[in-house]
Amino acid sequence: MKQLALSAARVLAVAVVLYVAVGLLLRYTSLINQFIYFPDSVIYQDPGDFGLEFEDVYLTTSDSVRIHGWFVPGSGGPTLIWFHGNGGNISNRADNIAGLNRRLGVSILIIDYRGYGLSEGSPNEQGTYLDAEAAMAHALSRPDVDPERLVLFGRSLGCAVAAEMAVRHDVYAVVLESPFTSIPAMASRAYPFLPGLNLLTGNMYDTLGKTARIDAPVMVLHGDSDEIVPFEMGREVFEAASEPKRFYRIRGAGHNDTYAVGGAPYLDALSSFLADPHSEP
Repeated sequence: MKQLALSAARVLAVAVVLYVAVGLLLRYTSLINQFIYFPDSVIYQDPGDFGLEFEDVYLTTSDSVRIHGWFVPGSGGPTLIWFHGNGGNISNRADNIAGLNRRLGVSILIIDYRGYGLSEGSPNEQGTYLDAEAAMAHALSRPDVDPERLVLFGRSLGCAVAAEMAVRHDVYAVVLESPFTSIPAMASRAYPFLPGLNLLTGNMYDTLGKTARIDAPVMVLHGDSDEIVPFEMGREVFEAASEPKRFYRIRGAGHNDTYAVGGAPYLDALSSFLADPHSEP
């Protein structure tokens, strides 16, 4: 009887420890996510405010989350599937979209990750990849999209999402703008007084490792005055990519003003790459 009571006590103790551990893990995951994702639910503007035709797109992911995006038709160029950074939502990219659409003639499909803009759910790494898969499936299903000319376009955190899709799918080209190497590397830089934080964040958004596995042509663009993601990280990501590849230094640009500071030369560099990503710059 005493033996049974002891065994029951041990089982209870293990259950309590597991309960506490799971609770701590969930709290920790929630805390980490608060340092990574900065979504905004308000759509401030859309491509129509810049004189563009566009279509509201609602997609359902494989785990049944409804996400929102826009499709902006081009004038015969490739189609960019755009994965934005960790802040705001797609409305913060409307002016950037207008410039690329007008100058390069590209069609653009841009989505908000779960928890951003009008998209349902809460963001997490695997969720962003499921959102991206839904965008890929939608683009490939459209009769006005050439499946042979799909370009994955990522900015900042979106570079890791674009790189993940490029590993999974055959695409025409990949454009990575202002990429970081990984979340652990960024955590070490942002919080050097917390040793071991890079280990706690795990292998999150490993842009560097993913880029090394991409078969498609890659272009990396980075502002040399980036105050958030070091310019050197962009160089590291570029060095990891296989040929053919190109690097474009956006002189004087920070993290969020690349297209504004880059101006016509920036657009020309993108145009040249998209016209023939396999050629020398």
